[in-house]
Amino acid sequence: MDLVEVSPTAEPPVCKIMDYGKYRYRISKKQHDAKKSQAVIHIKEIRLRPKTEEHDVQVKVKHIKKFLDKHDKVKISMMFRGREIAFTEIGRRIMDAIKSELINECIIDQEPRLEGRNMVMIVSPKK
Repeated sequence: MDLVEVSPTAEPPVCKIMDYGKYRYRISKKQHDAKKSQAVIHIKEIRLRPKTEEHDVQVKVKHIKKFLDKHDKVKISMMFRGREIAFTEIGRRIMDAIKSELINECIIDQEPRLEGRNMVMIVSPKK
């Protein structure tokens, strides 16, 4: 048996007589069980360009739907290279088309917004 300080910040400090090894084992088991019941959410990324053709966008939307079915969040990135940055409205139209196709199957966490040379939208699956 050991004298264990349970709450050092209390006034006066609280101590207990217990088996310290058994106490540490119980704490580690509680942490392990709590970790087991957590849901892990992965973030998948789909990258597009403003010059991406319509059929290729449809293929990307199918991939997004598969990721959402597996309960993963999806980050949709529209990359602008070089002079393409002047045509952000084309990228916005493509992002809006993707958003309109996915609106029934997901929740939009972040609307499409320009971050440097990338336009980013984040969607997550419905509960």
